[in-house]
This record gives sequence, C-alpha cells and structure tokens, in this order.
Amino acid sequence: MSNFFESNQKEYLLWDLLGNIEQGRQNLGSKVPVFIYRLFEYSLKEELTKQFGSEQAAELFRNAGERAGKEFAKNMLDLTLPMPQFFEHLQTTLSQYEMGILRCEQFDPESGRIVLTISEDLDCSGLPIIGDTVCHYDEGFLKGILTCYTKHNYCVREIDCWATGSRVCRFEAKVLNESRES
Repeated sequence: MSNFFESNQKEYLLWDLLGNIEQGRQNLGSKVPVFIYRLFEYSLKEELTKQFGSEQAAELFRNAGERAGKEFAKNMLDLTLPMPQFFEHLQTTLSQYEMGILRCEQFDPESGRIVLTISEDLDCSGLPIIGDTVCHYDEGFLKGILTCYTKHNYCVREIDCWATGSRVCRFEAKVLNESRES
C-alpha cells in the first residue's frame, strides 16, 4: 500500500483532506487547547532541527505555512475585496478562528510593502524570551495569503516576536520581483 503523501500528486494539502471535523469529532468538537498545538509544533520543529539544522527547519516551516496560507485564503477568504476591506476581513477571520489578532500597521501601495502585527498568536504569545524570532510557520502562512490575494510573490519575515521580548509578532512583507500564480 502506497503512502498518500509519497504519491505522484504534486499538491497533497487539499482542503477536502482536512475531513469533516464536525462528523468525526461529534463529542469533542473542533477546539484544541493552544498548548496541544504548541506541543505538536515545537516537537516537530525540534526533530527537524536535529535532522536538518535550524535554518532548514525554519525554511520547512515557512514552506508548510505558505501552502496552508494559500489553502486558507482560497477556502476561507474573499479574495475579490479591495485591499482595505480584505485586511478587515482577514482580521475578522483570524480572530473568529482564534488564530490571533491582526493589525495592518503600514501599507505602501507603490512598493507593496506591508507591516502586520499579530497579538495573542498561536505560536509564541506567552513564551519565555529566548532572543530569537520563532514564528516561521506564520511567516509562510502570511506569505501564502498575500501571494494568493495579490498574485505577487511575497517574502515575509518576522521582525519582532514575543520570544524576543515584544508583546506582538511583527511581520514585514515585501514583494519579490517575480509574479506568481496562486
């Protein structure tokens, strides 16, 4: 029996693969405590770091986040809205699903540069200060959303993090030179 994830299918994180959570978790529901999410995330990050090094582990998390961000954008967001309304919609949706509280601090329509903050995020709010940013999955997630919405390839990097002593995660998003289809 072949593994679904090793098949010839190029993209395997299809929205339908998430399943019918309501049907499958009739008693427990869809809510999971943040500490359970973090146990999964940080144990996976630790194992990837041991096997591939910290830079490669961060890049793998960014890539996974980007794929998830695209799926989230295509299935949960109205990609036809003008930019200001889109950010309001994104803010409401992230809050509704308890993923974090989004704010758009800056947007330069000429360059496409965006500075976003997320407070009370899933990845790091409440972590001890370790002196390094840790929200690599979120970098990719935001990249996937922005790339899908704008049709431009973005690079998103976290510039402030709870783990560096900030009380919000701040992300700088810059358009790369090439356009990308979503």
